[in-house]
Amino acid sequence: MKILVIQQKMIGDVLVSSLICENLKLNYPKAEVHYLVNRFTIPVIKNHPYIDKIVVFEDEYRSDKLALYRFLKQIRHSNYDVVIDAYGKLESNLITLFSGAQTKIGWEKNYTKLLYTETVNISSESKLGLGSAIENRLNLVKSYRNSAIHSTRPQIHLTPLELESARQKLAEFSKTGGRDFLMISALGSQPEKTYPLAYMAKVLDFIADDTDALMILNYMPQQKEDITRLYDLCQPATQKQIIRNFEVGGLREFLAVTKFCKAVIGNEGGATNMAKALNVHTFSIFSPWIDKQGWNGFESENLKHVSVHLEDFKPEYFRDTKFKELKKKSDDLYLKFKAEFIIKILKPFLNTLIAG
Repeated sequence: MKILVIQQKMIGDVLVSSLICENLKLNYPKAEVHYLVNRFTIPVIKNHPYIDKIVVFEDEYRSDKLALYRFLKQIRHSNYDVVIDAYGKLESNLITLFSGAQTKIGWEKNYTKLLYTETVNISSESKLGLGSAIENRLNLVKSYRNSAIHSTRPQIHLTPLELESARQKLAEFSKTGGRDFLMISALGSQPEKTYPLAYMAKVLDFIADDTDALMILNYMPQQKEDITRLYDLCQPATQKQIIRNFEVGGLREFLAVTKFCKAVIGNEGGATNMAKALNVHTFSIFSPWIDKQGWNGFESENLKHVSVHLEDFKPEYFRDTKFKELKKKSDDLYLKFKAEFIIKILKPFLNTLIAG
């Protein structure tokens, strides 16, 4: 039996949907499980023991119709028996249709019953404490022959060589030894998902005052100007605990470095999901327009994973309003999300972290 699991786009989604591959392989050990993803997300599923083959959906397929057609022909000739579409957009609809698979499973939408043999309702509510993003994908697994769920936590598989290289890299910044490292998700993937820099500076000042940990600022190269602004807003004592210009040679090295950090703290996003998959503590600040029930899984584990949302402090702003409608108001809502709110929850998290 050949199974294709489809999950395009972001790293967090690809990581979470790897659970579909894992659970299917555990249910059907003789099955050949393939995972279709975008190329830039491959590092988080590299060396995954439950994925037999990674199928790459290249960026060019979106602009080159001939290249897309050739790709779809390859999918057709692969003779998949089962396709599970965890992406649920036009591209994956087309891939599923071209596959010719006898069993096609996807999300329930107005038109999908015409394309899929089984559909699953998407819920925004987390019922098991795993986050609805994980729980919805586990429901996709169950929809195939009522398959059992053996694993509920995504995992990233690093090699001993990758880990040793990261350990040595970090040792260069802690000459005296014995100091903890904190990975700081200083900026979000977009302005609407970035906690205000002036507030974030206050959070970093508190961390520096409360711990002697060295802080690594995680950001993309194009965000360097904002990182400089954030650094300049911090107190001089805080600046001494920030490692500037910490460069890694790719996502795999970033993952290995994160594994040696005491926690990942800051804007919720891919780094948070990767940290959880590495069994590293997380403290996540959610954007006001994102429903945290989707991605706040594993928060029952004795303060190992903690998240904060403006709704936790000002629920009146969210009554009778859909989260996506708040995106245009994110700047105003962020200004109401005072650093004092964050610090109130962060303090016990840090206390637990240091004690551990």
